[in-house]
Amino acid sequence: MYQPPRVEVLGESLWGRLRALTPRRVRPARSVLLRQGDPATHVILLDSGSALITLSGASGGRTLLAVRGAGELLGELAVLDDRPRTATVIAAEACHVHIVPAPDFLTFVNTHGLLAPLLRHAITRVRESDAVRVELATASVAVRLASALSRLVEASSALSAHHPVPLTQAELSQLIGASRNAVGMALRPWREQGWVRTTTGGGLLICNIHAIRSQAHMQT
Repeated sequence: MYQPPRVEVLGESLWGRLRALTPRRVRPARSVLLRQGDPATHVILLDSGSALITLSGASGGRTLLAVRGAGELLGELAVLDDRPRTATVIAAEACHVHIVPAPDFLTFVNTHGLLAPLLRHAITRVRESDAVRVELATASVAVRLASALSRLVEASSALSAHHPVPLTQAELSQLIGASRNAVGMALRPWREQGWVRTTTGGGLLICNIHAIRSQAHMQT
């Protein structure tokens, strides 16, 4: 099972030391945390909240590669190999972050011998993104949407049984590579069952993600 770097690579002690290097900042929902193509000047520690990892194509469309939650490092691979960002990271909800300059992060990695475990962890994440791309190319809209909602729910900081997803139907359709009408059709039976509701801000409230996943896969 996938574990964030705070658990798998650093542990609570090193995570706390890395966090202490810079003050905690707030980033609102939908704000861009890292931009594809930008130089790797810093690493972001995601202290709370969740973020979308997206890839922009030549036509301007975005594809959802992954969703990350609290305890994640964002942008560390670009810093480690000194290359431009390969993806854009967008706050899926309000997030608390620590922004660590690249030189400070590299010093920390070298001091604590973290290069090898961080690279192994990055490989795991690349494989996960590859699996998502295969799903986007082959699965039905209902399965793609259910999977995207599952990743958002799993990464969410919400503590209640109902999980808000602050993305509109149009945003979800773009992220999974489907038309807005197709996403609406996939959502309709889930709404009728009370498994998902539309919020006043245009997002979704997921009330039963397990039922959504089960029905989506039964329809294939």
